[in-house]
Amino acid sequence: MSDKVTQWAYLNGQFQPLHETKISVLDRGFLFGDGVYEVVPVYNQQVFEWPAHYARLERSLALTHIPNPLDQQAWLALLNELIQRHPWPHQFIYLQITRGVQTPRDHLPAAELIPTLLAYTNPLAPIDKRKVSQGIAAITHADLRWQHCDIKAITLLANVMAKQAAQAAEAQDALLVRPDGRVTEGSASNMFLIKDGTIHTPPLNEFILPGITRLVVEKLCRQHHIEFIERDIDQAELSTADELWLASSTKEIIPIVRLNHQPVGSGQAGRLWSQMFDLYQAYKNR
Repeated sequence: MSDKVTQWAYLNGQFQPLHETKISVLDRGFLFGDGVYEVVPVYNQQVFEWPAHYARLERSLALTHIPNPLDQQAWLALLNELIQRHPWPHQFIYLQITRGVQTPRDHLPAAELIPTLLAYTNPLAPIDKRKVSQGIAAITHADLRWQHCDIKAITLLANVMAKQAAQAAEAQDALLVRPDGRVTEGSASNMFLIKDGTIHTPPLNEFILPGITRLVVEKLCRQHHIEFIERDIDQAELSTADELWLASSTKEIIPIVRLNHQPVGSGQAGRLWSQMFDLYQAYKNR
């Protein structure tokens, strides 16, 4: 990033340089992880799939009983101004809303707290198909997260620990597995298993974040007559998968080519991944 570019943040109604932005140490997000967030990609200075991102944000706020500080149009106006303050054509915006500042510290939130709203943006590097097609290595790891992973909450310690475990195993990510053997997600992504030309993914429930990239993949499958099935996936199925993918807003769709030090399928990015990658790029640029 060029030193000449001032990176701006929005905090509680004011734009300010990101490196000067500060929150109170009494903010409940800092003390309790009491907040939610969104990550929104921007392509050619246009917000990608904003209605879906907003619906998920609104749902996370409702389930945590945190008031939404802005309506949908005000949110969009804020995002557009943040985008325009930066020269990058492709960006990813981080939004965080906590329950607000409370003193003295107490697990029980005080009534009528004012939420803390933070937003800032970073440049998003273009996706290089040749580079992404090299794939990543992953491991399986116990799903240590809480019972409401469908909320995009800022409490991500278990996700961090899964990433650390992957790094220690010389891998880049982890597929999380419940005690009953069900595979849920990656450490920060939805997962897909491909077998005999069909895309399988775990159904949305309390252990699955309703990913926006996941939603787009499902839409593209319907449009292009690719079979898409939501069902429970058992850990034992991973070793016989033709392909495994991870999907997130900033990484898009990534093939896993090695799992637990063993090749996935042919050990290379698969044909269906290549097709979906191209469909996704066309959808972004439509």
